Amino acid sequence: MDEKKTPENQPAYMEPKKNRTPVFIIVTFLLLAAVVFFYYQNQQLEDEKERQFQEILLTQSRLDSIGDELDLRIQTIKELGGEVDTLESIKAQLEADKKQLLVDAQYQRGRITKLNNRVAGYKELLVLKDEEIEQLKVLNEQLSEENTTLKVEKDQLNQAVQELEENKKELASKVAYASRLQIEGMQVNAINDNGKERDGGEYRNRHIEQLKIQFTVVENEIAPIEGKDLLLRVIAPDGNVLFDVTKGSGSFTFENREMFYTAKQEILYDRNNQLVTFLYIKGSDYAIGQHKVEVYTDDYLMGKGSFMVK
Repeated sequence: MDEKKTPENQPAYMEPKKNRTPVFIIVTFLLLAAVVFFYYQNQQLEDEKERQFQEILLTQSRLDSIGDELDLRIQTIKELGGEVDTLESIKAQLEADKKQLLVDAQYQRGRITKLNNRVAGYKELLVLKDEEIEQLKVLNEQLSEENTTLKVEKDQLNQAVQELEENKKELASKVAYASRLQIEGMQVNAINDNGKERDGGEYRNRHIEQLKIQFTVVENEIAPIEGKDLLLRVIAPDGNVLFDVTKGSGSFTFENREMFYTAKQEILYDRNNQLVTFLYIKGSDYAIGQHKVEVYTDDYLMGKGSFMVK
């Protein structure tokens, strides 16, 4: 029986080919799963970044709002006279936080939470400051009412003082006026060169060598006891004052204007009736017509009279 021979170098047994399709599917699945996982994880990171960015914007907005509120409180408390050092320090810290928030775009969530907690603290502080502002307003209203009352009282006191001063001035004016000296019974007589004296108030020039002007200073219990200068004015018909410096004439001020006097005599007034006599020598003829005679002291008129030259 013949045995079958195989060709030379041909193996006696051949292994079947392996099927790699399941392995490829598994590897592909794993790669796909990895891609999906990484995509999901990246999407989560992007969402987290976006959420954090929105939180940053929200926090920034809240910080801006708190800053505006702080500015308003600081201004209000300043106007009411309160202390604002603490608020200004907090405002400075808030501005620093805002700058830090803008610089760090990847602000950590914990930091944001901390800032949000701080914002809550700021809000609580604002509530406390609102209470302080209300208290300051009440205090300022009370002070305003007190100031108003004090101002009214001060105005009333000033008015009373002013009225008192006016009354004092009025009384002083009345006393000063009442203490003025007056004269009465003025007589103007003519004395000729023989020493003969004529009265009656009408004279010719040849009868007038001297004028004798006599009057009584009336008793006044209010007037002070003191020396008085009596100023005599003899006024000619043309309005000019008889004036001669060599005979003691001079000038004085009356109602803010300068006036001339004919003669002056000093007396010691003792509040009693006092007879005063002036003797005046003109040395020349008098103008024809009526002459006026006035007596002054302390810048006021004591009395007057007249005489006629024919």
